[in-house]
Amino acid sequence: MNLKISSTGLTAAASALLLACAVPTAATGPALPQTDAATAAALDAALAGAHRSDANSARDGYRHPKETLTFFGLRRDMTLVELWPGTGGWYTEVLAPVLKEKGTYYAAHINPAESPQGAQDGLKTYRAKLAANPDVYGKVIVTALGANALEIAPPGAADLVVTFRNIHNWMGREWAPKAFEAAFRALKPGGVLGVVEHRGNPAVPQDPKAASGYVNEDHAIQLIEAAGFKLVGRSEINANPRDTKDYEKGVWTLPPAYRLGDKDRAKYAAIGESDRFTLKFVKP
Repeated sequence: MNLKISSTGLTAAASALLLACAVPTAATGPALPQTDAATAAALDAALAGAHRSDANSARDGYRHPKETLTFFGLRRDMTLVELWPGTGGWYTEVLAPVLKEKGTYYAAHINPAESPQGAQDGLKTYRAKLAANPDVYGKVIVTALGANALEIAPPGAADLVVTFRNIHNWMGREWAPKAFEAAFRALKPGGVLGVVEHRGNPAVPQDPKAASGYVNEDHAIQLIEAAGFKLVGRSEINANPRDTKDYEKGVWTLPPAYRLGDKDRAKYAAIGESDRFTLKFVKP
């Protein structure tokens, strides 16, 4: 099967069904951005692009990149900051080509000055990925995010800040509030923060360090609103009700990590990737 074609070949009806899961929590107001047809077409082209790795394309069915970014209101003329894009730059493969002509893309990577050697090596791998394909990634601006590195973009410059499955990482390092402080500072008034994270079991008290990788949705909302943001929308685009959230190796028991190796691999493959909440906030 050609994964690059199947990952972006959703019918209009299927896309509409997924987007119908986006349930606003409050009146969003006319100032919030909406994805236009040109950006939607650019997303389709990026998702089908030859620059994407097969491994990343194979995950589109779990990560729903077009629907997620549309929910956040991405437009190709935006200034966007992605917080901690990761070694492989999964969303960088999608965002960089969409924004390269009319927008600006800041990749606020892990701060090497505050990180162990493994994380520094990951940043080198990420930079090498960008350098290897300047036609796609030549305009990506790499900045740093850490407890002592909060200038992720010029203050008040960003239209949209996004982060995908990173809150647990920041909680584990005990500076999650600072990450959202940095996002708030970078956004212009009326700018949007889009967040996706592994959703914890609300019946289980939140571990302050989120060692399992799961974060309770209400906890995340409180944390982010404490930085000054206002919640304006929730989506179930990235939900997975099969995820029981009670695994030996936490969320990394599930694909794609499979921390238990071949033990019960078919069971975890059938569950799929984690249940995730998808939230949209605005800077007043």
